[in-house]
Amino acid sequence: MWSRQIPRWALLLAATAVVTAPLTMLGVPSAALFAALVVGIVLALVSAGPARVPRTLGVAAQGVLGVYIGTMVRQDAFGALSGDWWIVSCVAVATLLLSIVAGALLGLHRDVDPLTGSLALVAGGASGLVAIARELGGDDRVVAVVQYLRVALVTASMPVVVTLVYRADTSRSAETSTATGDPAPWYLGLAILAALVVVGATLGRLIRLPGAGLLGPLALTAGLELTGLSFGLSVPVVLVQAGYMLIGWQAGLAFTRASLKAVGRVLPAAIALIVMLGVTTAGLGVLLAHVAGLTPLEGYLATSPGGVYAVLATAVETGSNVTFVIAAQVVRILLMLFGAPLMARTVVWASRRLGPQPAQSRSITAESREPIRVAD
Repeated sequence: MWSRQIPRWALLLAATAVVTAPLTMLGVPSAALFAALVVGIVLALVSAGPARVPRTLGVAAQGVLGVYIGTMVRQDAFGALSGDWWIVSCVAVATLLLSIVAGALLGLHRDVDPLTGSLALVAGGASGLVAIARELGGDDRVVAVVQYLRVALVTASMPVVVTLVYRADTSRSAETSTATGDPAPWYLGLAILAALVVVGATLGRLIRLPGAGLLGPLALTAGLELTGLSFGLSVPVVLVQAGYMLIGWQAGLAFTRASLKAVGRVLPAAIALIVMLGVTTAGLGVLLAHVAGLTPLEGYLATSPGGVYAVLATAVETGSNVTFVIAAQVVRILLMLFGAPLMARTVVWASRRLGPQPAQSRSITAESREPIRVAD
């Protein structure tokens, strides 16, 4: 009965809040999601957590996150790209292709299927991809662990690379503008948010958009931002944190001891591929800097395959072209979120055409095959 689950949910929520607080103070990206994932895994392994996250709550979390990402789109930021749109777009597409190739290589591991491997190493939109992985037919547990491993490695290595490779002066400071107009009243903001989640998910499902619960609201919100019709929409922090927690719990609570061991076997290959991806995108940064007339550091920051908050902070501290860097990063994230599901399915199709599939370990994939049906 539901009443018997209340103490388990209370424990899950309390433990997640306790872990989230210090991670937030340390500046960990999407700290609530990472904390929820870790706490969910621990409680699942000791059989002390809820059985699963209700499907309706999972879909609602996707929608909130989609709107939140959509509000990152700004007219002034995209205007900063001016005549460099083509090279920024080409670099973003190249990053997506490199990510999918790396993911396909990870999919050769006996514990990972091709679709999960492709989603796990996409260089952008970690929380969004974790949110829709199960819906697409992949394993959100593997995607969550590998995606946040990527973010952690990129974020942790950034200060070292900036200091030792680019010899950056962090005593400078760029001027940034955070003004986005008067924010909408809270009641109007919540009404717009609810409408975007419901309408976006429904339309996305009707046009068979992969991950419609996330990408439908995201597309509508981005459209409103670019046309100036968002009325100062902002997503309350508490809802963003709740969405992160639900997404993390969804993946974490599905873990078993067998699946945790299987993920552990995947990590060495995942780390090697993440490092390879980081080095390759740094090379794309050199190309972007040369063509767009940026400094090598700005090219590196604009093409960094993750850690967007660390990228922004570093750009400000080093006096870099913050507006250009932000715009290039948003283009990358949007392309990853919209293009990755289609590319991942192409990898699965190609792998089936090339020959029989190798025997895959069921310890990871067996328990996460039921998709989340959006707007049933």
